Amino acid sequence: MGTQAPADHTYDRQHSVEEKSENQKAIDEWLPITSSRNAKWWYSTFHNVTAMVGAGVLGLPYAMAELGWGPGVAVMVLSWIITLYTLWQMVEMHEMVPGKRFDRYHELGQHAFGEKLGLYVVVPQQLIVEVGVNILYMVTGGKSLQKFHDTVCTSCAKIKTTYFIMIFASVHFVLSHLPNFNSIAGVSLAAAVMSLSYSTIAWTAALHKGVQPDVQYGYRAKSVAGTVFDFFSALGSVAFAYAGHNVVLEIQATIPSTPGKPSKVPMWRGVIFAYIIVALCYFPVALIGYWMYGNSIDDDILVSLQKPAWLIAMANMFVVVHVIGSYQVYAMPVFDMIETALVKKLHFKPTRTLRFVYRNVYVGKWIQTPSYAMSRYFKLDGLIA
Repeated sequence: MGTQAPADHTYDRQHSVEEKSENQKAIDEWLPITSSRNAKWWYSTFHNVTAMVGAGVLGLPYAMAELGWGPGVAVMVLSWIITLYTLWQMVEMHEMVPGKRFDRYHELGQHAFGEKLGLYVVVPQQLIVEVGVNILYMVTGGKSLQKFHDTVCTSCAKIKTTYFIMIFASVHFVLSHLPNFNSIAGVSLAAAVMSLSYSTIAWTAALHKGVQPDVQYGYRAKSVAGTVFDFFSALGSVAFAYAGHNVVLEIQATIPSTPGKPSKVPMWRGVIFAYIIVALCYFPVALIGYWMYGNSIDDDILVSLQKPAWLIAMANMFVVVHVIGSYQVYAMPVFDMIETALVKKLHFKPTRTLRFVYRNVYVGKWIQTPSYAMSRYFKLDGLIA
């Protein structure tokens, strides 16, 4: 009888561990990043193009005007090579520890800096980038809708940008309830196609117009200080255009992996195709746009083009569709962080109701920030005028 109690305790501990393991498995199957691991290599292409190619591509000719031909071409090529190389490093690091996958950036940070410090180092920076991009895309989507409206209906009454931001945001009250990365693959594909489409419209329309009269290619600034400032400003514009690395680990987490077929193989194949598309978007727009307009190029090449109106309207609508997909790609890791905190830290049950409530709150919350900022801008603009 004396040996029975320890055996019971051992059984209870094993049962508790097994129950905890089952609960953990159920949570992982609910969380957006780890709930679906059956993605194909081309999903990587869709998501990476959608995350990287944004409306920033339309500002590359302006960046070229600030850099000049020699430095501009060098910066464009080097940026493409460096970002591809660093992306390869991220793909390799996903499974650099045998038997473990770093599905999220903070897990990689914890491996590098420790359990607590890794969270403090990685999570705030990732949230700043991803939430900041979501806010930026709210503004970009609203302004592109406004440009579409103003181009199509020149005689219509002007509508405030804040209203267009709200119209753009209304789409995300629906799309944000798609549960995981694989479920937004169709949205991401549409966004990737749109990015290639509006980039092609931009450079073909510029090429059709031809080199403008009295085009000049010298530095725009009239002073050394101004030239230096423009140079670094252009570097920032190019760096912004090549964004997208902060969702790589989460994208790769959706691809199945075995010792014989690690996820890095299909992920890297998708990345290569994505970067071919990136080159097809970036280089023609930057080089042809600058070649045609020189220093007179606007910070958005579509503004410089102006006509034909129907083509410019179409390009702006393509931008809207693209940033809809980009918003979802950048929001998914944030949703995963929030759901992890709600379920693992605050012990909410992983239900559809929980997901419905907090995702609506997230979308609604970040409508306020750009809308308030834009309303303040127009009030000040009206006072100045």
